[in-house]
Amino acid sequence: MVDRTDVDTAVADRPTTTPVRRDSRHDRVRRRRQLSSILRTALILAGALIMLFPFAWMVATSLTNESQLFGTPRLIPDPIDTTAYRRVADTFPLWRWMANSIGVAVVSTTLQVITSAMAAYAFARFEFRGKHLLFGVYLATLMIPLQVLIVPLFIEVSRLGLQDTYVALLLPLIASPFGVFLLRQFFLGLPPEIEEAARIDGAGHWQVFTRIVLPMSKPAIATLVVFAFMAAWNSFLWPLVVINSEQLMTLPLGLSQLHGRFATEWNLVMAGSTISVLPIVALYLFTQRYVIQGVALSGLKG
Repeated sequence: MVDRTDVDTAVADRPTTTPVRRDSRHDRVRRRRQLSSILRTALILAGALIMLFPFAWMVATSLTNESQLFGTPRLIPDPIDTTAYRRVADTFPLWRWMANSIGVAVVSTTLQVITSAMAAYAFARFEFRGKHLLFGVYLATLMIPLQVLIVPLFIEVSRLGLQDTYVALLLPLIASPFGVFLLRQFFLGLPPEIEEAARIDGAGHWQVFTRIVLPMSKPAIATLVVFAFMAAWNSFLWPLVVINSEQLMTLPLGLSQLHGRFATEWNLVMAGSTISVLPIVALYLFTQRYVIQGVALSGLKG
């Protein structure tokens, strides 16, 4: 008769090859995933360094002494000299240019968000004859570059007597086909049941739009705010055509004047460029989570 203890001992001493093989495959998969993650991280870091290097070089040049501008290149100047910033502020109406840029960018962005949101809501929720054709024609204007429209816009502004005014700077920035497209795509992704429930409770289109749709669309609106503000802030060609007086110049146009007078003093040019970049960086850092969420959600449905 076989002893039960001997059977249990034999079973316990039997080699377990299958779990070992499974563990080995699991380890290989885990190592493969770790290696893939490391490679992705390395590529992202390399791309980030490549993109950030010009900005780091711009800041470094703005803090470099004049005597070291054409010497050995250094990413960290020694010594750090802030004279270029003081010279730019003392030589040019820098703060007036910055105030002009901020005013134009804020007002144009506000108007652009209002017009784009209203048009996008109409295209997303209203039904009328020729809606899709009209929307297609409106989007087709995205293919027309600003350079083609410069002459007609300049003639129109001149005949209206608005040349060399703030209104002339704002007019081409009030409406945006891209803004309408972005917000329309986001509005189409919103559940219409919420709006229908509000209408059953007696809300009209304007109340639904202002109290329900807009609060739910903060990510898309923040994305449009960043894009519109950047476009207005960096605008150069249109202000160059329509503005003549130095007091009405925006910051990019004023910086071009700085480069013309100090063609070889690159620390002054880079100091002005650094100042012009700071508001954009601050705005993006403040709204980046909304921008990512808005870009991700605006294409869900279309």
